[in-house]
Amino acid sequence: MFAVLYLEKVVVVSGILALNIILTMKLTKNHQHNGVARLLAVAFIVTFSNCFSQTNMKKELLVKQLSASESITITEIGAMLEKEIQLQAIALVNWDAFPYAPDVKFRIAHANDQIWLKFYVSENHILAQHTETNSATHKDSCVEFFVDPEQTGSYYNFEFNCIGTVHLAYGAGRHERVFIPPAIIENEIQIVSSLGNRPFTEKSGEYSWEMTVVIPKSVFIHNKGLELKQLTANANFYKCGDDTSQPHYLTWSPVGTERPDFHQPNFFGLLRFE
Repeated sequence: MFAVLYLEKVVVVSGILALNIILTMKLTKNHQHNGVARLLAVAFIVTFSNCFSQTNMKKELLVKQLSASESITITEIGAMLEKEIQLQAIALVNWDAFPYAPDVKFRIAHANDQIWLKFYVSENHILAQHTETNSATHKDSCVEFFVDPEQTGSYYNFEFNCIGTVHLAYGAGRHERVFIPPAIIENEIQIVSSLGNRPFTEKSGEYSWEMTVVIPKSVFIHNKGLELKQLTANANFYKCGDDTSQPHYLTWSPVGTERPDFHQPNFFGLLRFE
């Protein structure tokens, strides 16, 4: 059973034990035993509260606004993120059937009406088969950014394989996706990967790669007039690799489903833009 359900079971068991101890306290007249029982009850209640908070906790992140000239290059953007922005981890294993966890981190900021992202990945297998925009990039070594910019329930799923091929659609759920036109993706989103942009079959060993992504607000074509400054958005970040030798499904904010499923806006965390 996956981790979130396990924690929920701990919550239930802890609650039952705490109630039993409290009842015992009321029934017994032994003051010494009552004192011990009170301590145990407090311990179980604390455990109950902690587990409850873990099973329901959504991540929240402040997205800093950086100042930069309009002519800044994507290489300079990557360097600026390195200097100004703290790393965040995409490290949660929500499903025990897929325990492999590569080391994955990211930085995020905004400037010049753009969202800036930089991903860092270390993993045992890298794969890059897909080169066509809006193809099945999730089957390759892939990092993803899902965002509902105006908290309407509909979201964009940015999926980047390790050579920078983009899959991008919009909608209210997995089965209600509308692709963003390839011309918009290819002409407006900037991507640089340390692995280049040529496809390759799976390579196994110890591999590390980085990717810088610049997403202008003009890409959010279903949110006309969107302003990033002071925006509060729902979002999650993911790492996957369905066709690699070690399929994996990591998340930034917890996802409480029985099977791997990134299309779960109810489990998105919060991004608060400066």
